Amino acid sequence: MEQQSLMRKSLTQFIVCVAVLLLLATPLFYWLTKNFYAEDMIDVIDAMRKGNPMPSIDLEEDIVRGIMLQFALIVTVLGVAIVLMLRFISGRLWKSFDHTLSAIESFKLEAGVCPELKPTNVTEFSRLNIALERLMTNSINSYRTQKEFTENASHELQTPLAVFRSKLDLLLQQPEITENQAKIIQELYQMINRLNKLNRNLLLLAKMENNQFNRTETVDVVEVINESLPLIDSLMGNIRLNKDFALQQMPINANRALLESMLNNLIVNAIRHSNAGGEITIKLSGNQLSVSNTSSEPELDKKMIFNRFYRSNGKAKGNGLGLAIVKAVCNYHGWTVTYNYQSHVHSFTVIFCNFAKLNRDNIQ
Repeated sequence: MEQQSLMRKSLTQFIVCVAVLLLLATPLFYWLTKNFYAEDMIDVIDAMRKGNPMPSIDLEEDIVRGIMLQFALIVTVLGVAIVLMLRFISGRLWKSFDHTLSAIESFKLEAGVCPELKPTNVTEFSRLNIALERLMTNSINSYRTQKEFTENASHELQTPLAVFRSKLDLLLQQPEITENQAKIIQELYQMINRLNKLNRNLLLLAKMENNQFNRTETVDVVEVINESLPLIDSLMGNIRLNKDFALQQMPINANRALLESMLNNLIVNAIRHSNAGGEITIKLSGNQLSVSNTSSEPELDKKMIFNRFYRSNGKAKGNGLGLAIVKAVCNYHGWTVTYNYQSHVHSFTVIFCNFAKLNRDNIQ
């Protein structure tokens, strides 16, 4: 397939279009010449042949009128050529680009398949297709490499952590262990638990960023919260829990495991940062979920709060990934999460963007 530049092909087809239109307009040009430019000359020749006296002629007027009509005809031909060029010829020239654009719009990295791009004889579009194919191929390979890394990291990190825990179990069973040594081992247990949780959370974030959670279903938020209440109650201590549900059901389209992770992180974060004897409120209304808690801690930085390992003060509570996971889950589903502080109450609100549509579908 011979390659030509877009400019050359456009110019060539425009010239051909103009030439064809001028050819079709040739009878009109002949008529103008005969009835304006040559009209007086024809009358003079006829009079001479017949021996009649010389007729009066208006050569100047005919020439001016003929030039104006000819100019109008040429402008009309060029205008029609331009319209045809923009409407039909350009559409045909850019058809391969539209095909490439449609293929790119349907491209999904997690599918691992590079879309087929239609061959074209336009040099610029051919170069574009080559660059896009190279870019998509490299992206797919990078995605596969990163996916394999997260899977291998999960296995490789869990194994030494499990061995570490088993060695601590054996060490704790030694009869000659002292109280001070037992205290050190207990601190190591806490550290290994923290490392386990940190590993799981980092892998969860990596999998969400790589779109490895591709199964979604209709999930009832109220049901998920009620199923989590026993675990929540075991963590509350002397903190009061208030439920303010304006809806008996809140069906949304989501990955259930990710939704549970988001809810647990929101509630656990509220428990960690609540005052002793304070209260936590879980509110459902409209298409929103709100988790708020009373606390003596100052207002958090709204620009930094969802960053990984962000801490508002020097107190180490958790591993600093809870709210980052909440934000990642919301981004994954297309939801919105916001933070608000008022009168010593910290509040996180999640807006489920697909809630209204699901409700309309259920009603129908």
